[in-house]
Amino acid sequence: MKTLFFSDLHLDDSRPEAFDWLQSLLEGPARSADAVYVLGDLFEYWIGDDAVSPLAARFADLAAALGRSGVSVHFQHGNRDFLLGEDFARRAGMRLMPEAQVVDLYGTPTLLMHGDSLCTDDTVYQAFRAQSRNPAWQAAVLARPVAERIAMAKEARTASAEHTGNASMEIMDVNEAAVQQAFAEHDVHRMIHGHTHRPATHRHGLPDGSTATRIVLADWYDRGSYLEVTPGGVVSREL
Repeated sequence: MKTLFFSDLHLDDSRPEAFDWLQSLLEGPARSADAVYVLGDLFEYWIGDDAVSPLAARFADLAAALGRSGVSVHFQHGNRDFLLGEDFARRAGMRLMPEAQVVDLYGTPTLLMHGDSLCTDDTVYQAFRAQSRNPAWQAAVLARPVAERIAMAKEARTASAEHTGNASMEIMDVNEAAVQQAFAEHDVHRMIHGHTHRPATHRHGLPDGSTATRIVLADWYDRGSYLEVTPGGVVSREL
């Protein structure tokens, strides 16, 4: 028994090696898993289910084949692919997840998040996040022509890179108070998320004197990796 987690692949035609790593995972270790969870930023950007790229179509075929083999595939939106909708999810055989979801992993309730909502010190990003999660805003964007949406995505990527380059490292990471609130709100002692591209296992002392664990997933810029959770424990593996 095992469940796999990964995030922040940022799939894009400019980085074909990332898709190769993903294919090796979905056609290899994932085939013997109970479930696979993609915790956001699967794609570098997503402009709508009506503009599926050949790369995304290839992923959908892989994910659907995995699902047909009996492995459940789950997807949680990230800050790059928050417009991914039900149509593409059905095509890929994926179950869309809410922004925060607690799952029972072999007896341990575990909170799953992309992680961007925890970075509350980055007020510029949080303002954009609030706007981009608004259903009315999303509907207005998706109503625009595909070419216009592509241009918007490119502009957003440029602005994000500039903001990241100018912001301090501290505000780009999670806020401790936000982490504590998430543990308390969902009544769990373990959390798995991505987004920050700072893979690590953190221990957090909670107000009741207990200790909670927060596991941060790695990005896929240098190599592919995933988290494997079994009844016996948790281990990070590289592809």
